[in-house]
Amino acid sequence: MAAARDEHPFRIGFLIHDVSRLRRTVLDKALKPYGITRAQWWVLANMSRRKGEGMMQTDLAKVMDVGKVALGGLIDRLEAGGLVKREADRSDRRAKRVVMTAKGTRMLANIQSVAAEFNSRVMVDIARSDLRCAEEVLHQMKKQLIAMDAVPGAGTARIDEGAQ
Repeated sequence: MAAARDEHPFRIGFLIHDVSRLRRTVLDKALKPYGITRAQWWVLANMSRRKGEGMMQTDLAKVMDVGKVALGGLIDRLEAGGLVKREADRSDRRAKRVVMTAKGTRMLANIQSVAAEFNSRVMVDIARSDLRCAEEVLHQMKKQLIAMDAVPGAGTARIDEGAQ
């Protein structure tokens, strides 16, 4: 039975999906006491890479791979909580730049501490060498997927190939 399970061609995909989904679910529960969602944390994390410069809302949407409307709602909630503010861009007054506030910076530091503890609990019984191996495999898969995504139609399967 174990051999048949190990040979299943989609097992790695299912495991990646299941681990990702479960990780999101449990992390959301861990963040709940802070009054922030994982998606809002992701906004703050991406903004923190800009060292206080803030980001144009459209650029942030591209980096996060979300729609402008969905991001707008996240920013609205972060702004209502005092974690970010929208400012007119210096070079184009019509455009809005999203800037993290001091409160947002403190929140991000708190959340990163929660995330570090969360990750160590998730990885508690996994050997460092196994983690390095998993990271290498996932990194290689990511590189392959990025390359496939760059070529139109490269990720599509041909259903009629097996039928002939």
